[in-house]
Formats: sequence, structure tokens, C-alpha cells
Amino acid sequence: MTLLLEKAVTTASALPEAEQDAVASVILSELEAEQRWGQLFQSSQDVLGLMAREALEEYRAGETAPLDLERDFPKDQSFR
Repeated sequence: MTLLLEKAVTTASALPEAEQDAVASVILSELEAEQRWGQLFQSSQDVLGLMAREALEEYRAGETAPLDLERDFPKDQSFR
């Protein structure tokens, strides 16, 4: 266990039980979310690789066009 984690556990252990449970819930939730993200990212690698190969094939076949900010991102879109 790292010193920082040990300090956090020591500090949290001084809290009332309800607050300890709240801190534990937050930590466990974050760890579970991180694990899910890792699984999703890992499972998407095959799809991303396929998409990259397809894009490269299209580029090599002359089926792509240079990015044109005016054409590809019209000014009336809200994210600009």
C-alpha cells in the first residue's frame, strides 16, 4: 500500500461509521468504473484497428479528401 493510500485509510478510519461507508462507496465505485472503462477500451481495439485499416485503404485508393473546416464543420453548428 502506498503512503498516500495508507494516509487516506487512516484518515477515513477516524470518521463515523456512516461517513466511512460513504468514503468506501465512492472509492469502490471509482474502481469499478475504471475497471469497466478498461474492459470497454480493450474490447474496442479490434474495431478501432479495423476502422484504421479501412481508412488507410481508402486513403491509398484516393477515396479521401483533405479536411475543409468550412465544408466539414459548418458555422451554424453549436460546438463552434
